[in-house]
Amino acid sequence: MEAEAEAEVGLLLQEARESIEAARSYRRELEQRLRGLHQARKQIRESATLTRDVLEQHFNDLKGTLKKLLDERLISLLQEVDAIEQESIKPLDECQKLIEHGVSTAEDLLREGESAVHGDVGQQNEKLCSFTKKALHIQLDSLPEVPSLVDVPCLSAQLDDCLLTILKNQIFRHGTVASRPPVQLEEFVEKPGGILVRWCKFRVCARGDGRQEWSPWSVPQIGRTTLVPHEWTTGLEGYSLSSRRNIALRNDSQSCGVLYSKAPTYFCGQTLTFRIETVGQPDRRDSLGVCVEQQNGYDSLQRDKAVCISTNGAVFVNGKEMTNQLPAVTSGSTVTFDMEVVQLGPSSNEGGNFKLRVTISSNNREVVFDWVLDQCCVSLYFGCSFSYPGWKVLVF
Repeated sequence: MEAEAEAEVGLLLQEARESIEAARSYRRELEQRLRGLHQARKQIRESATLTRDVLEQHFNDLKGTLKKLLDERLISLLQEVDAIEQESIKPLDECQKLIEHGVSTAEDLLREGESAVHGDVGQQNEKLCSFTKKALHIQLDSLPEVPSLVDVPCLSAQLDDCLLTILKNQIFRHGTVASRPPVQLEEFVEKPGGILVRWCKFRVCARGDGRQEWSPWSVPQIGRTTLVPHEWTTGLEGYSLSSRRNIALRNDSQSCGVLYSKAPTYFCGQTLTFRIETVGQPDRRDSLGVCVEQQNGYDSLQRDKAVCISTNGAVFVNGKEMTNQLPAVTSGSTVTFDMEVVQLGPSSNEGGNFKLRVTISSNNREVVFDWVLDQCCVSLYFGCSFSYPGWKVLVF
């Protein structure tokens, strides 16, 4: 009886230790999420302030440039008016000088003629003869031509009112504000003769009206899915489970295989999290991920109808390794899986009937890709496989 009591106490202590460890992990995750929220809020505030400054500076520069351009155009047009005015007035000035000279000559001749007609009789014949000769020489019947108004320029300004409409439309369409750029550059690596750039595209979220819009993150639909505790299945050699079956330890058994969840408890819209508590010797076949169905006989999730990440950071989709790679998994690493349904019907381009947008995050890095399946599947199994002992993983 005493031995049984001690054994029971030992089991209770073991369960209590596991519960304490689970509580610690849970607290760490909550604290990490609080830090994440703080950074997210800080990023929004700082980027909003920077964006306001950029917009104000840009439009102030535009106003200054636009005023400068308008002033320059006005000066140019005024100079054209001056040039046309001077060129058009010049022949009129010459004609005016000729007419004024004729008027002066006519006045002199008129005075001389009146003097000859009304002057002294003794000298009248001589004065009349001189006046007549002078009048004949001046050619009083010849008049200079003055251009008619239709033959001289009449300046005007042609100002197209549609410019304001064009400017108004262009200004109203000028500039956009986005929550994030369409492509986020994540890493620059210097290479001989160039630079390797790694980037992450936005995810596309389906809207209620059937259209799609860019979104930087997914919002879980709380209440639409019944949340089921994530548990590992039992009975697989090679792995030891905690009493709550949410912690799996790869033991010293030579048996190797994939440890699956008890049921397909991961639903699209949720976040599935693996936390690495302890590490063992890594192997390229190691895997953490989700799959459509349990398939025995495999030693890894690097197979068809599954997506996973290896402990070296390689990402596999249906057994094929992606070019994008995440950082290697270490003790304390957290790996998360998020999925969204982006296509329910047939796809002529992909040849599949069902498409999930998958986001795998690890160590502040993430990869996003589309997983095309030949069947509708909104609940998935999760699983893990480790070739060597020492690996301990918590799932929640």
